[in-house]
Amino acid sequence: MAKSKNPPKKRTGITPFLTSGWADIDISIDNMRKEMEKAFSSFPSISMPKMPESSCDVIDEGNQFRVKMDVPGVKKNEINLNVTDNSLEVSAEHKEESEEKKKNYLRKERSHVSYYRTLPMSEEVVSGKVKAKLTDGILDITLPKSKPTKAKTKKSISVQ
Repeated sequence: MAKSKNPPKKRTGITPFLTSGWADIDISIDNMRKEMEKAFSSFPSISMPKMPESSCDVIDEGNQFRVKMDVPGVKKNEINLNVTDNSLEVSAEHKEESEEKKKNYLRKERSHVSYYRTLPMSEEVVSGKVKAKLTDGILDITLPKSKPTKAKTKKSISVQ
């Protein structure tokens, strides 16, 4: 019996043989994924600092919108407001560092807080008449509507 001139091709862990079935391809892809996970697991982990969630209320008062947003720890000169005809963009950033002025200090602390929100408005506002006030960590923004609407009235319905 004559031996074949072309010996069968040997499979590698990543590349499937051309005449393999779908199951073999699936296994090869799974092996490749595991090898990549193993390789990347040796990298140091990088975690981005999370921005604190700011509580925000948007109220339709008929002739204006009112936005109340919690921004604790932020001073009024650290807040940026940008208003367009139909959106409000609020951003704030506060950095703080304290350290004792001793040679062998045991503590040195830094804090960084930032907020960013874009709020779409359901109606156009008069951007030139927007007012904002910061009181006890609560930012209160008044956005007059360009076309005031009648405030919606509530009617109580009894459940039977």
